[in-house]
Amino acid sequence: MATPTTRQELKEYALRALGHPVIEINVDDSQVEDRIDEALRHFFDWHMYGHEKTYYKYQITQQDITNGYLNTNSLGSDGDRILSITRVFSVGFNLQVNNIFNVRYQMALNDFYGLRTGQMNLNYFVTTMQYIEMLQQLLDPEKQITFSRYANRLTLHMNWTDFQPGQFLLVEAYRSTDPALYPEVWNDTMLKRHSIALIKRQWGANLSKYDGINLPGNLTFNGQRIYSEAQEELEKIMEDYMTKYEEPPDFCTG
Repeated sequence: MATPTTRQELKEYALRALGHPVIEINVDDSQVEDRIDEALRHFFDWHMYGHEKTYYKYQITQQDITNGYLNTNSLGSDGDRILSITRVFSVGFNLQVNNIFNVRYQMALNDFYGLRTGQMNLNYFVTTMQYIEMLQQLLDPEKQITFSRYANRLTLHMNWTDFQPGQFLLVEAYRSTDPALYPEVWNDTMLKRHSIALIKRQWGANLSKYDGINLPGNLTFNGQRIYSEAQEELEKIMEDYMTKYEEPPDFCTG
């Protein structure tokens, strides 16, 4: 199919693009699978549509407090697809909405009626809320975090004894787009281009072992040429990823 919707269809599409079945593509099936995995990994890491922002609600256990970190595989059934973690929403102040002594609770209780009826100046209310936010950042700043993607470990740099078992955290993360849920992934232009180029380079690497060997009809293999062409294509693909398909970096604001 020209518009693959499964891994198998993408594999067949890539091999046809290289000349199969008219010519023999000297690449083992396991090598094709490896190259598609490699293309997928780049797609997840570099393409703006290869990952999605999501939020995980997590209930802290005593084991987490003892460890001093969270195992991100336990954040959800798809925790193993987490690529990065950007924020952990607060461990107390913002979530204590059931505490009647909480400043936000008291403001909402006393000022909501005035805001709704227009008896209170909205500019004053917004300014006061911004001031409270500033106080929070001074007295209870957002916790610094460290995420290890390969160790599946999220560490909050704080005193873990401040936690109580059963307390909830809200984790902001980016996870890879699941092709099983979104089969359109297999038809992505960059994924198809990258898969074809990687398989082509593998083909050239396989044939280069036989460069210089004479075949019937005075023909010779030229695997190095195929390899070099594929390498040039891969360099262009990576350039396109960085200049056209990668999300711009976040800017720091004061």
